[in-house]
Amino acid sequence: MIRFGIIGTNWITERFIDAAREVEGFALSAVYSRSAETGDAFAAKHGIAAVFTDLDEMAASGLIDAVYIASPNSFHAGQAIACMNHGIHVLCEKPIASNAYEFRQMIAAAKENGVLLMEALKSTLLPGFKAVQDNIQKLGTVRRYFASYCQYSSRYDAYKAGTVLNAFNPVFSNGALMDLGIYCVYPLVALFGKPEAIKATGVMLESGVDGEGSIVLQYAGMDAVIMYSKITHSSLPSEIQGENGSIVIDKISEAEKIEIQYRTGTVEDISRETSSKSMYYEAKEFIDLIKAGRTESSVNTFEISLATLEIMDEARKQIGLVYPADAVEAK
Repeated sequence: MIRFGIIGTNWITERFIDAAREVEGFALSAVYSRSAETGDAFAAKHGIAAVFTDLDEMAASGLIDAVYIASPNSFHAGQAIACMNHGIHVLCEKPIASNAYEFRQMIAAAKENGVLLMEALKSTLLPGFKAVQDNIQKLGTVRRYFASYCQYSSRYDAYKAGTVLNAFNPVFSNGALMDLGIYCVYPLVALFGKPEAIKATGVMLESGVDGEGSIVLQYAGMDAVIMYSKITHSSLPSEIQGENGSIVIDKISEAEKIEIQYRTGTVEDISRETSSKSMYYEAKEFIDLIKAGRTESSVNTFEISLATLEIMDEARKQIGLVYPADAVEAK
């Protein structure tokens, strides 16, 4: 059994636990929270034996083999490195770090300690994304990638009423690009690698984060167009357009309905059955890698995670989105 510690006591953590419990070899052993009261309540709800308010104490306790980190983005790097320095494997929510500089420090810590580090970006581990990879050659020469993830945030009304919650606070390295845009960027990099040029625009909010934005990325012989937003809503599908036809994806973040629409008018459904608990696949990948003695995923690789952060760093630079976490690199 792989004994997990949990860092972060929010809804995404609960969704992860629910999915991971279906993976053979998953055991939930400890939870870390800055508040003992919050930790105790979370532990009682999920049947967790040990509660810690000191992260180093949990990492050194001997009770855990791995951690799942779902704390605010700005905490990811520090918490992950602290755990890895104790020999603990790390599965870290997206974005895995505030910027590429932080992630390079995380990679170094993983290699130094011989532990597994993986970004918990579920999209590329889903059966639907594998279907895209297996069928993309049917499009012939690919000319455009278009991805959209625009979802009105449940916290935006509070923001407009004067309450700035974590989702719109730059202290936590948040905003539309980091929260939603990454779901558009990451699969792009997984499929086509790094672009030759990037042009980004966005709408900045008074709190200091972006509410929405667009990125155009140039590749040899093709381009990519990405739209993301936390202050509007859209139900547009995403597309990969080739000279023979297009792959149409219902949701870029969690592809379920996928079809190829050929120029001839023929439509081919390439959808694949997906578990109702979409985070199952990232949990299984991570646990399987630990069991196999691997220290890097061959799907969510260091290279893809790093290139994604580099693209987002450049996009943020162009729209003037700066986080306190960026100050470390600037020194």
